Amino acid sequence: MRSDLMSGTRPAQGREGGHAPSRAAGPKDRGVATALEPLLLHFFGGAPPVRFEFWDGTSLGPTSGHVLEVRSSDAVRRLLWAPGELGLARAFVEGDLSFRGDIFEMLAFLHAAVPANVRTDTLLPLHAVRAAYRSGALGTPLPAPPEEASPRGRLHSKGRDAQAVRHHYDVSNDFYAMVLGPSMTYSCARFAPGVATLEAAQESKHDLICRKLGLHEATASRILDVGCGWGSFALHAARRYGAQVVGVTLSPAQAGFARDRVAADGLAEQVEIRVQDYRDVRDGPFDAIASVGMFEHVGSAKAAEYFGIMRRLLGPRGRLLNHAISSVGGSRIGPRSFIGRYVFPDGELIDVGQVVVAMEDAGFEVRDVESLREHYAKTLHCWVRNLQRNWDAAVAEVGVRRARVWELYMAASANGFDDGGISVHQVLGVVPESGGSGMPSSRTGWG
Repeated sequence: MRSDLMSGTRPAQGREGGHAPSRAAGPKDRGVATALEPLLLHFFGGAPPVRFEFWDGTSLGPTSGHVLEVRSSDAVRRLLWAPGELGLARAFVEGDLSFRGDIFEMLAFLHAAVPANVRTDTLLPLHAVRAAYRSGALGTPLPAPPEEASPRGRLHSKGRDAQAVRHHYDVSNDFYAMVLGPSMTYSCARFAPGVATLEAAQESKHDLICRKLGLHEATASRILDVGCGWGSFALHAARRYGAQVVGVTLSPAQAGFARDRVAADGLAEQVEIRVQDYRDVRDGPFDAIASVGMFEHVGSAKAAEYFGIMRRLLGPRGRLLNHAISSVGGSRIGPRSFIGRYVFPDGELIDVGQVVVAMEDAGFEVRDVESLREHYAKTLHCWVRNLQRNWDAAVAEVGVRRARVWELYMAASANGFDDGGISVHQVLGVVPESGGSGMPSSRTGWG
C-alpha cells in the first residue's frame, strides 16, 4: 500500500470561519494553541486545513468541519523525535491524536494542505522547536508502540521475508474476517457491471483470473497459487473448474485457516496448502500460476529471480497472472514510513513497465495488462466500513492500537488509489512454444 500517511489530493472543502486560536485558558495566556501555532504554520505553510483541538481546551483552525484532537503533549514530542509521517503515525496509534469526521476526507485535506516545498522528514527548524518547548512537549524520546515491525537479517532473504509476512498476516484470522468479510480475500475485488457486494466482487475477481489463466478452456489444470492467503482463490479454482491447486504462503495462521476451509469443502484431494517460500517450490511443471497480492513482498532486486522461478515452474504454453500494486517509477516502502513500520515491512511497489520488462526478460510473452485501480479504492472503502462496523469486536480481538493501524492504512491507501498516486495491475504472460501461445486472439470470454 501507499507509504504516504496522508495520501490523497482532493481539495479541502467546507473551510469556514477564521483561523485564530480560540481561548480556553486565562485571558493573558491563550495556552497550547498559541504556543504551537508556529509548528503548524511550518508544516502547512499557512493556516491548518482542519481544526486542531489541544489537550488544554484551546484550538486552532476553521470553526467548523473536521477536527483533529491532539490529546496529549506526547503527540508533539513524538513528532519532534520522528518528524513527519512516522511521528504522526506513532501518535495516532497510541491515541495521542484522534479525529472527528470522515477519515478519508481528513487525510485528503491534510495531504493537500502540505506544500510541496515543505520537508516533513527532516529536523524541525528552531522556531518550531521553541513552539514545542512553550507547549511543554519537550522531553526524551518516547518508546515506539509495540506494533512496529523491525525485521532482521538480509533484505529479502527467506528468513527476513518470513518475519515481514508473519508480522502482517499472523495478526488474527478472526480480525481479518471482520475486515474482509466472508470472502476472506485480501486483494483488490472487481466490481463488474451488476456486482453490488464485496463478496460478489471478490468472486468476480477470482473468476476473471481463472479465465485469464485458461481454466475454462481445459478439462483439468494444475495450478500454483503463490501467496495463497486464506485459500479463497484456490477453493474457487478447484470448485468451479476442477483444478488441482498447490497454494503456498509464509503465514502459518493463513495456512491453518485455508486447510480447514479445504477440508470443510471436501476438496483435500484437489487443494494442497503449504507453508513454503516460493523459492523452495520444486514440483513443477504447472499449467498456470496465479500470484495475487504477493509480488509487493518480492522487491525489485529479486524481481528477475522471481520471474525466472515462475518461468521454470511452468510447462510450455503455461500462463502466469501477476496481480500487484504498482507505482509510477517504483517506490520502496521505507522504514521511516508508517506503512513500512506498521503494515508492510520491506514492501516495494514496482512500476508496471518494469514488471513487463522483467517478465519478458524471464522468457514470458506478455499478452495482457489491465488496471483495476478504481476497483481497489472501492474495495478499501468496503474494508474500512467493515472495520468501523465491527470496531468494538476488533479492538477486543487485536487491541485498539492494531485496530487504529488498520483503519489508518486502509483509509490512506484508498485515497492513494482514488487520486492515482498508486495503482494495481494484472499482467498476464505465457511461455511460448515455437511461436505458439495457445492464447485466445482476444479478451472475449474472460468476462
